[in-house]
Amino acid sequence: MTIVFKLSDNLKDKVINYYKDMCKEKTPPYAVFQAVECDTVITLYESGKIMFQGISADIDANIWIDLERSKNNRIIDINGKEKDKKDKKDENIKTYFNINTIGSDEVGTGDYFGPIVVSASFVAKEHFSLLYDLGVKDSKKLTDDKIKKIAPELMKHIPYVTIILDNKSYNEHYSEDINMNKIKAILHNKALISLIKKDNYNYEKIIVDQFVYPKKYYEHIAKSPEKVKNITFTTKAEDKCYAVAVASIISRYVFLAKMQELNEKMQMELPKGAGIIVDEVGAEIVKKHGIDILKDIAKTNFKNTEKIKEALKK
Repeated sequence: MTIVFKLSDNLKDKVINYYKDMCKEKTPPYAVFQAVECDTVITLYESGKIMFQGISADIDANIWIDLERSKNNRIIDINGKEKDKKDKKDENIKTYFNINTIGSDEVGTGDYFGPIVVSASFVAKEHFSLLYDLGVKDSKKLTDDKIKKIAPELMKHIPYVTIILDNKSYNEHYSEDINMNKIKAILHNKALISLIKKDNYNYEKIIVDQFVYPKKYYEHIAKSPEKVKNITFTTKAEDKCYAVAVASIISRYVFLAKMQELNEKMQMELPKGAGIIVDEVGAEIVKKHGIDILKDIAKTNFKNTEKIKEALKK
């Protein structure tokens, strides 16, 4: 698999710093560096283009594709293609705060430990005052303590559905044909279908935070027995739609609860994310419980698994 896209200037230093210890001595012509991480070759060119080559190229590329989305509002699909800038500009202006909406959002896709949680919610105009009083906004902008405080109130008053994909199931399903974006699309579709079936909600729009092109999203769910098709996809949807913001908060709340269950099971606090601390804790866990424990508590396709194995050899 090969993925190529142009990196934004504000991410170049981060990329260079991230791969500095993995760089090869010799680089191809016009390259800033060429690095090897496990089975992926990463090359950054002077033009700003970055190329990922290897079996797990999608995993490595998604780290930076997600950062492009969150920091620069750029939508880059797994083939390296970027959404049209005119469409993106128009999309940024549009918000959905004054209508009844259904929205969905996910948590856990960037975390080595813990499940993937997707929630869908229905927010009507009569819910707006409650959301205002609770201070509802994107869950990424709220502390965990705030999430734990307001999520139970939302779950009492707002119709919602939550789908949890535990680590064991994730590891059984992930493959070259079923990557992270496909898993996310299937879970979003399942959550939306389940919510819509609960009641005859008077919604005007269904909003999903865009993580792939709409065409690709529908390709991912092509084999699903039931599909929600009338979706409006938009970036930073949590900042544009109450239903997505509520879904993100509920998803985060459930994710935190599931992480606490794993903490109690392992008798230690499992770090979030996929950084160096995760590798250190993972190595400690494997020393105690054996490598197979990772299948039940982690997403084993992440690079952290190889790093944990390497740490144990030292």
